[in-house]
Amino acid sequence: MLDGMDKINSGNIANVAPLRNVKILGALIQQLKDREPDMPGMGCFHGFSGYGKSSAATYNAQLYDACWVEVKSVWSRKVFVRKVAEALGLTAAGLISDMVDQIGEELAKSGRPLLLDEAHQLCRDEMMGVVHDIYNSSQGSAIVLIGEEMLPQKLKRWERIHNRMFGWPAAQPADLRETAILARLKQPTLTIGEDVLQIILEKSAANYRRIVTNLNQVRLYSLESGRTTITPSDAAKIEFFIGEAPTPRRTVA
Repeated sequence: MLDGMDKINSGNIANVAPLRNVKILGALIQQLKDREPDMPGMGCFHGFSGYGKSSAATYNAQLYDACWVEVKSVWSRKVFVRKVAEALGLTAAGLISDMVDQIGEELAKSGRPLLLDEAHQLCRDEMMGVVHDIYNSSQGSAIVLIGEEMLPQKLKRWERIHNRMFGWPAAQPADLRETAILARLKQPTLTIGEDVLQIILEKSAANYRRIVTNLNQVRLYSLESGRTTITPSDAAKIEFFIGEAPTPRRTVA
């Protein structure tokens, strides 16, 4: 199964909370679909690792029937276009140019958006040339590049891509409301007060992935202590992950 699309087809959308970043990406896709014909048709959704960009892609790919591909750093041009073709349900064969034309024709015909996740892996001359060719072959179909925080700055190098950007929304850090949503979704059997959720949010540096990890730490504490209502005094006993590497150990003489 193709990278990215297997997560959609397995029904992972049910495990994605409708957080702000899910809505931000969805708004970008909708704006690209609704734009005037003479407006550029590409977008860039960027943010720090752990901000839930791929989860947002999972949700919106199903919501908008989008073609979603997670790019790998080791991919060549041919592997890249083959993966996109397969995600669209095409038979990937022939020259790169043939597959690009097939992809463009299918995107234009179906109207499906193309979401390219981990798009910073495409920041090479030969790969950006392929992205540009796909866009042109698709007659300006909606294409969203999803990647790391510095992706917009990296894209300045390729003017033909940069000039076709309709919007550059940034993924946002988590807030207390979203921490509470994640707690209900991931640990529904626990009662976690707002004061404890605030501690989790701060310990996690507002990083969604780290929040989920620390909610699991709360679960482990609950199993060990037998407590299902978690208070600040309980939180003081929990070893939260704060994203720092462990201190190097000293050798024993």
